[in-house]
Amino acid sequence: MKKIINEMKVRLPSHSENEAVARTVVSAFSALIDPTVEELSDLRCAVSEAVTNCIVHAYRDLPEGEFGYIYISLRLYDNREITVEISDNGCGIEDIKRAREPFFTTSESDERCGMGFLVMESFTDRVSVKSKVGKGTSVLLRKIFSPHTSEEE
Repeated sequence: MKKIINEMKVRLPSHSENEAVARTVVSAFSALIDPTVEELSDLRCAVSEAVTNCIVHAYRDLPEGEFGYIYISLRLYDNREITVEISDNGCGIEDIKRAREPFFTTSESDERCGMGFLVMESFTDRVSVKSKVGKGTSVLLRKIFSPHTSEEE
């Protein structure tokens, strides 16, 4: 059975500049188990997508100048696994299955391509999504870093 070796929680306002903060926090925390540069880059991309989804979609109905919060929970395990849970208390997702389909977006802007969940899935080992309309969404990213070889030690 895997054992938690470290964990932390972060709460950030849903401002676009905090996407970079979230990536940096996750990178620094992950560095404790010495992932490869590629593994770290993959995780940063997945986190970036999840946080951006919160910023763009979760609190879209709030009045101008108001914001919600993005919650990030991180756990490192003794099997070189990390879980990153990114959640909000926003509008929620009506149909998770449909939202996970490539090119689906609720954004009326041409700026969004509807590939967020596909990106998260391609850069992690597993993505789980829970959501309740009017209550918020939680995305759990799971990444298992490769074991160290004796050459690296």
